[in-house]
This record gives sequence, C-alpha cells and structure tokens, in this order.
Amino acid sequence: MTRIAALLRGVNVGGNKKIAMADFRTVLSDLGYDDVRTLLQSGNAVFSAKGNAAKPAAVEKRIEKALADLGLTTRCLARTADELQAVIDGHPLVDLADNGSRMLAVFLSEDLDPALADEVVALAPDHIRIGSRVVYQWCPDGILQAPELVPLVAKRTKIAATARNWNTVVKIGAAL
Repeated sequence: MTRIAALLRGVNVGGNKKIAMADFRTVLSDLGYDDVRTLLQSGNAVFSAKGNAAKPAAVEKRIEKALADLGLTTRCLARTADELQAVIDGHPLVDLADNGSRMLAVFLSEDLDPALADEVVALAPDHIRIGSRVVYQWCPDGILQAPELVPLVAKRTKIAATARNWNTVVKIGAAL
C-alpha cells in the first residue's frame, strides 16, 4: 500500500468550487482508496492505494474525473508520502520560516522550464526557491503582499499549480 496526498486546486476558497470534505472522502472511498482522511476544508486528503492506482498521475486523473462527474471541475495534484516528505526535507528557506503561515509551497504538476523558473525567482530573489515540482516562497510581509505565483504559472504554462501554507504542508506530511 502506498500513502498518497491529494491536493485540490481552488476549492472552498472565496465561495468558489465548493465541496464538503465528507463528500470528498466519499468520492475517494468510492474510487477504492483506503484509510481516507481529509484535512482542513481546502481540498486536502490522504489515503492508501495499491498498484497502478497508487501512481500520482493516475490518482490525479481518477479524482479529477470523479469530481467532474459530480459537477466540480478542478485540478488535483497528488504526491506519495515519500514525495511529500522530500518537499518537507528539501525546504531551502526553512530557516526563514519563523511563522509557517507566511511560507508557501506551490505544488506543480511538472517542473518549470528553466527560463520561467528564473523569472519566478526574479520576482523575489531572497524569498523564492525552485524545487522538484514545487516552488518554495517566503512571504515576510504576509501572503497577500507576496507575488502571486499560481496565476503566473497558469497564465504562462499548462502546468497545474496549487499552493499550501507551510503549516498545512507539515500537517499533511504528518497525516501520511
């Protein structure tokens, strides 16, 4: 069994793309996933999967289709427990994170091309670092004052992106 984290993009934010977490758990259970648990109200879930059903790309497609069948169109990004732990362990700005609510992990469906990665870092060179399918962003003046990376990535590429504050990332990691 492989533990997986699923992160939905833009659900239950500002009244958009609403889904009750109980309904999300039901969707995941109906897809055959085990030990399903949701965290917070923003589309985070952890569960166990077997075989090909445990491959993150397959998980993403299955969840997106199941949600679309319910009338909710959104992207899903999935990470295995090992992949999420690598994000946590590889945090290059962790020494700045005196407050995890001012640190973001922007999860990406694929790596940024080098030119866009350089452009993203140039937005705040002391506060942004690129990892493997993740962008780390320290927001010392608060998230609302920081450059918005998810819309930039969406506008310039077909890469799916969703952000979580560092406290949430750590909670998801602990739940895996």
